[in-house]
Amino acid sequence: MMMNNMTDTLTSAHKYCKELTNRSGPHFSIGFKFLPPEKRQAIYAVYAFCRYADDIVDEGQEQPMEGLLQSWEEELDRCYNQEPTHPITIALADAIKSYPIPKAGFLGLIEGCRMDLNINRYETFEDLMVYCDCVATTIRDLSLPIFGCSGEKGSACGRALSTALQLTNIVRDVGEDLERNRIYLPLKEIEAAGYSEAELLQGVKNDAFLRMLDFQCLRIRTCFDQASGLISIVDQDARTAIALMMNVYIALIDRIEAKPFDVLDRSIRLSLKEKAKVLAQTLLQTGANSKPE
Repeated sequence: MMMNNMTDTLTSAHKYCKELTNRSGPHFSIGFKFLPPEKRQAIYAVYAFCRYADDIVDEGQEQPMEGLLQSWEEELDRCYNQEPTHPITIALADAIKSYPIPKAGFLGLIEGCRMDLNINRYETFEDLMVYCDCVATTIRDLSLPIFGCSGEKGSACGRALSTALQLTNIVRDVGEDLERNRIYLPLKEIEAAGYSEAELLQGVKNDAFLRMLDFQCLRIRTCFDQASGLISIVDQDARTAIALMMNVYIALIDRIEAKPFDVLDRSIRLSLKEKAKVLAQTLLQTGANSKPE
């Protein structure tokens, strides 16, 4: 798992993080390509570290997953001591020299991954938000120092955005999560719509499911509305990245609302044509250069 051979150059570490990010987060990372090189490399490193922790839980490695998370946490310690041994942390150790990326954010993310080892249902939205604050709000804390934003408004808008992105992922991946016996949709909200956990597990497609999903998507759109103020308060060179991130995920919600039952059968992804449309519209709105990295 870990690399003891320190002949890996910083350049190859950055390449490793870039490839992992683009492969694992094809929607999330579209905007990253419009960041200046130093910020782009830093955000790739942050995302790659979080993605690696998440994959430990999702992919069910042969070794005990708790032990692997503990090893990754120990690697984080080495990273912040400038003694990294993995390509991801080599790149991250470089990033923290330039940006005040808080170690606590990564520790919170790892705690969220540990929750996935022990919890596979959430009774209420308040319960779910405890999880979201670990795996999503921590991403705000890790990203805003790179995007160039601080203060109460940035914190509030950043939390709204990270929540909106995470809730979109939950709705998008309903069927995929069911295969792992995980339900992130709050059980009380499923019940309130007249649906049931048993029906969800069976993939029942009915009006109650539509009511439940419509409620979820409406709340996500509200979160995106609350997050919209973030674009104008981050550094100028990060605004296109934030706008693209938001617009791509809003397009995912558009896609889900158009064919809501599809989430029961597969994880929803935008086509290349759909992504290109969002990209063109966003660049037109922001007046950004159409040539990314």
